[in-house]
Amino acid sequence: MLNFTLQNPTKIIFGKNQIKNLAKEIPANKRILLTYGGGSIKSNGVYNKVIKALKNHVVFEFGGIAPNPKFEQLLAAIPIIKKNKIDFLLAVGGGSVIDGTKFIAAAANYKGDPWKIVTQDPSPIEHALPIGCVLTLPAAASEMNCGIVISKTNSPDKISSGNDLLYPQFAILDPTTTFSLPPRQTTNGIVDTFIHVTEQYLTYPVGAHLQDRLAESILLTLIEEAPRVLSDPKDYNARANLMWSATWGLNDFIGVGVPNDWATHMLSHEITSRFGLDHGQAIAIVVLSLLSLKRKQKKEKILQYAKRIWNITQGSDNEKIDEAITKTKNFFESLGIKTKLSCYGITKNQVPALIKQLKSHKLTALGEHGDIDLKQSEKIYRGCF
Repeated sequence: MLNFTLQNPTKIIFGKNQIKNLAKEIPANKRILLTYGGGSIKSNGVYNKVIKALKNHVVFEFGGIAPNPKFEQLLAAIPIIKKNKIDFLLAVGGGSVIDGTKFIAAAANYKGDPWKIVTQDPSPIEHALPIGCVLTLPAAASEMNCGIVISKTNSPDKISSGNDLLYPQFAILDPTTTFSLPPRQTTNGIVDTFIHVTEQYLTYPVGAHLQDRLAESILLTLIEEAPRVLSDPKDYNARANLMWSATWGLNDFIGVGVPNDWATHMLSHEITSRFGLDHGQAIAIVVLSLLSLKRKQKKEKILQYAKRIWNITQGSDNEKIDEAITKTKNFFESLGIKTKLSCYGITKNQVPALIKQLKSHKLTALGEHGDIDLKQSEKIYRGCF
């Protein structure tokens, strides 16, 4: 097992009706900026519950944070913060809202060029406004990590960064808030969690048996609960297990002491920023091609995955790997996720533009070995058709 340091300060408040306890987590003298997305929290009742819980607090609002939150839009929150002397941010939504709110927290008192908060990792900040979350869309685990992914308007830039100052102080996870999610958002969240886990698990063995078993337990839970929640969107236990799995998918614990990959995410960001695919759609496509191309480097872990997740025990090593990739593909497609770029009207002649974006973002040595250069990335992209 590799050396590591682990400290995750986020308090999790999980279960039904926990939003009513929101006021206990934010001091009464705090002036709050409530952030949210397109307004679904108003139609599903979450907004009213939050406002009721904070009836004795001073609350301002900043809504409309878009999926793949945009740098320019988020900057519009800074004057609101300064004018109203905001000193606490409350994000109500999914990963995009929480990521956007983290950026706002970092940018509120930043003296330099705020784009550096995104382009430098770790973000070059010394202070950040405190943040709390009410999660309504399980996927990104942003509610229990310090990372952000921010895009620019009319640009291929979709960049990840982070800083330890951006861990939320608390996150309320009430599975009932997810009952009204459209199937597409539910399945994207399942795929996002699945790939978060494989990015930390399907690398190479270092004797970290607990991390492996934790990762495998999340994958098996996703596979078991996905058909249940699609059959009955109000199945509380299925929703609860998916929500908790999503948080554990990227809350630091399964990724410490082991090599991490993240090439699937980096390659997928270029696709979503250029072509507008959902994050879950893009990563489902890329990971299948990547695993096939990098089968030699990932052989031991893919074979472990094949046996422990898919019960594949017969055939040669290559046959087992092929079957594991096929079963992964079939799982994604059972969720309604298409697994070829051509299914979205993207053609192979657009691959050079993606490679150009990777080069401009200096993503030229990806993967757990740093051996995915631009030529390898091109092969992965071309394997997505």
